[in-house]
Amino acid sequence: MQPSKRRWPRWTLEVAAVILFLVLLNAYNTRGAPRGLAPEISGQLLDGGSVSLEAMRGAPVLVHFWATWCPICGVTQSTIDAIADDYPVLSVAMDEATPEQILAYMKDKEVDYPVVHDPHYNIAREYAIRGVPSSFILDAGGNIRFVASGYTTNPGLRLRLWWAGR
Repeated sequence: MQPSKRRWPRWTLEVAAVILFLVLLNAYNTRGAPRGLAPEISGQLLDGGSVSLEAMRGAPVLVHFWATWCPICGVTQSTIDAIADDYPVLSVAMDEATPEQILAYMKDKEVDYPVVHDPHYNIAREYAIRGVPSSFILDAGGNIRFVASGYTTNPGLRLRLWWAGR
């Protein structure tokens, strides 16, 4: 019994170190990201509709950057799709794939949220994206409240969206 009691402090320290590493990694990856009013995103969606981030004001919004070649993005696709059922979502596919290839990828993943194609990374540059997936949580006024880079959970994104709506 005695040896197992000694493991808890070590495990606690290891978990704290991993959490600290992830927080610092997120801070490093989101450095330079815009703050305040979010840069405008407008254009044509892959489904043929049009979108304007400004027109989405009035509720918290998730702006999500991703790519078909990103394995972590593939894991988070169902999370973003589930959130799109409850909150406005605008995703940006930073991808050199054709629109048809992106739509086929989305069909394969069984997701159907709004997507703007950014093959030349113009939108990504405005948002200082350093890696995908990256998520921006905007409040009802279009101000950036939270920025996350890398894997984020459904509860984590929902909590941030809820907080941005307060």
